[in-house]
Amino acid sequence: MEDKEKTPPRPSSSRSDAGLDIDILNQENPIQTPLVQDVIPEAEAEAAVANIQVTADTPDMSRNIAQKHSHFRDHPIEFLREIQMMYSGTGWRAYDNPIGQPIYYSGFTDDMKNAILGSKLVENKIQLLATETVDHEAGQGFLPGSKKEKRRKEVVRQLREVADKTVNGMICKMESKSFIRTAYWLASQVLSRTYHQGVHVSMDEVVTLTKYARKAAEEKQSMIFLPCHRSHIDYVSLQVICYRLGIALPAVIAGDNLNFPVVGSFLQNAGAFYIRRSMGDDKLYPTMVQGYVDTLLRRGYNMECFVEGTRSRTGKLLPPKFGILNFILSSILSGRVKDCLIVPVSTQYDKVIESESYISELLGVPKKKENLYDFLNASSVLSLKMGRVDVRFHEPWSLRNFILKQLERTTTVPPTLAAPKDGAEMEEIVLTQDQRVRLLRSLGYKVLSDINSCSVVMPTALIGTVLLTLRGRGVGKTELIRRIEWLKCRIISKGAKVAHFGGAGTEAVVEKGLEVIGDLVGKLDNLAEETYYAVDRFQLSFYRNMVIHLFILEAVVCAAMYTKIKQGGGPANQRIGWQQLYDHVSFISRLFRNEFVFPTEGLIANLRKTLRELEAEDVIKVVYSETSPSEVDYVELSPRERERGRENYDFYCFMIWPFIEGVWLAGVAVVGITPPVGKDGADEGWVDSKRFLDVSQLLGKTLYHQGDLSYFEAVNSQSLKNAFTQFTSDKILETRNGKTRIHPDWRPKIGADGRIEMQGNLWEMVDKIAVTRREGKNRRDSQTVGSRVLSLAQKLGIRLFEAEDMDVKSDGKKRKPKKGWLRAML
Repeated sequence: MEDKEKTPPRPSSSRSDAGLDIDILNQENPIQTPLVQDVIPEAEAEAAVANIQVTADTPDMSRNIAQKHSHFRDHPIEFLREIQMMYSGTGWRAYDNPIGQPIYYSGFTDDMKNAILGSKLVENKIQLLATETVDHEAGQGFLPGSKKEKRRKEVVRQLREVADKTVNGMICKMESKSFIRTAYWLASQVLSRTYHQGVHVSMDEVVTLTKYARKAAEEKQSMIFLPCHRSHIDYVSLQVICYRLGIALPAVIAGDNLNFPVVGSFLQNAGAFYIRRSMGDDKLYPTMVQGYVDTLLRRGYNMECFVEGTRSRTGKLLPPKFGILNFILSSILSGRVKDCLIVPVSTQYDKVIESESYISELLGVPKKKENLYDFLNASSVLSLKMGRVDVRFHEPWSLRNFILKQLERTTTVPPTLAAPKDGAEMEEIVLTQDQRVRLLRSLGYKVLSDINSCSVVMPTALIGTVLLTLRGRGVGKTELIRRIEWLKCRIISKGAKVAHFGGAGTEAVVEKGLEVIGDLVGKLDNLAEETYYAVDRFQLSFYRNMVIHLFILEAVVCAAMYTKIKQGGGPANQRIGWQQLYDHVSFISRLFRNEFVFPTEGLIANLRKTLRELEAEDVIKVVYSETSPSEVDYVELSPRERERGRENYDFYCFMIWPFIEGVWLAGVAVVGITPPVGKDGADEGWVDSKRFLDVSQLLGKTLYHQGDLSYFEAVNSQSLKNAFTQFTSDKILETRNGKTRIHPDWRPKIGADGRIEMQGNLWEMVDKIAVTRREGKNRRDSQTVGSRVLSLAQKLGIRLFEAEDMDVKSDGKKRKPKKGWLRAML
């Protein structure tokens, strides 16, 4: 049967306060604000929020929504009272009438299963697969014609059993109101104890979000929450916020790696929608996922998924993953779903619980599989004081409108409309594969851009950024505060937000931030002034990377200018002409296409805008052509910037230099896998991709400790992977079945002495990256250094090829790479 929705009766409210609730967003001066659908009219809600008293210099009207819980040891009576109120559903805790479609009622799971399994999309796929199976068996002579129909019915039955089992393990099971009340209480306990300064939201954004949620509920449309992903706490914080604001909880797309015993079932009842990380060759599974997504969207249930696909280990946004977005897009394009609202969400932390494990993973330590022991052991974080969480919501927007505008902007011929199928109510928008890929990519990057635009910068990010962008071993407290004030002003001038701390001064905020950031920053007291220094620069880079998106254009331009400035001499010798500047900016930007999210205005427009901003900041001086006053002749450091010791110019360079080191390291590693003589045939030169990454990291660690690499964070696996991905897009590398090799057109030559020659397109590219690297007392660029580095890279590359040979058995078949292979080879 096709999806025939049952609408359960809405439960009656058990609240004793008959519709009004104290708003914890303003605990000191409580106001009456609607936190559930049927409480107060929208206009009164907006008026109530407008009456909240804030100071004139408040940059962002935010409130802490994390309920402060009593501890049983300190206040046992109050602790038990809180539990009783949660259990009985006192006030807002009842969660009786959330804004959206009905959830948490008995029979919810069966309703969803019947809707998915009865959909025409799933049924048609089952019938098609059964027919294909029977036809294949008959074609092989295994099935006489008289038995085809009987066999077909048997295959259909088997596929339906598979589908039923798949759906049961996939869908969220929002059955019990008492369960979700308990889950909320536990989740809020975790948040309030771990992040002792609370979970903060913008009041203006809350009002806007609630307004859109009501409209979506009336039109039976889903809200698709698309947060950035930095921690497992991301799941918890958004669910807690939706519960507290009275918005229907979303079904949360989660990797099936979290579906381990006990915890997996708990999360599924709390809203987890499990999906495999890889579909493999299973022809039915993608249709089951699509059927579930269709059902959720057609019925107007909210969803949540992480557009980056996995947690960012580096602190900045990762390139978008298009898996679940593709399913959502298909629902709209097919006409099976009319529309849905996209809600980009930014979640920022003073400190991320998993940051230490992230560093280990980035350095090549295999990620541990989640299990119950690790989950329970993580309870130790409850005793930590990790500052605050800030969650911000971009204004929601229509996915259908986005699709139509994109197609109107990018295509000259209107898309083809086809008759509805698979139970669709609207015409299908038919796109070519190329149009679909470009549309999906535009959608992913727009969401990332919106997340960046609504993010707030945390105090720990300010501290980490300043400490990693100063020359010298440490910085005095006065200078630290001055540079943080400067950075704060620069962030605000960019139209971005800095977390608000109730009017507290910069010094007080910095002290709180230093307390939270803990032993990542050291302090020296027995000096003329308190002096701070970076203890763990690698971990601090996580917090610096939360800011880098705001200054990436300035950083690229300053790195391009450095190609001249590093030569020294007077100002005239350090000028860079327009064409040379353009070439270097274009080159650097292309290298980092998979690393950063750049504005979409185009290279020339972005470059001209950045030059104007740097000139207005008095960092550079732009000299225009005498013959053509609108054209830039050359660019140089401003006299004022030279007087202040290049501190602002250096800031931008320090932001990007670790990434330049990383892509340079990736380039050197690629040169190292130049096939030796005898292995350079047309179909030779392949090495295992995972081993290649391991060797690249080993090369980087060696170069760092030998002084040829300035930044240890350049060794991180994520930056190397991003660089290799870009090299593959540029046809420098080729990949096939888990193997990598240099494209034959880019292979360096092997000299008569057996060494790789420092010439050719690939080496020239590596050399062009090198001229933008930082020079200092630890390293210099020279022919000798280049020769030594290349020799080491080639040595490791030869070990890779030897490992490939050892994998081949006597029968010619391949073995799987063994653990510890590299140590054994060395």
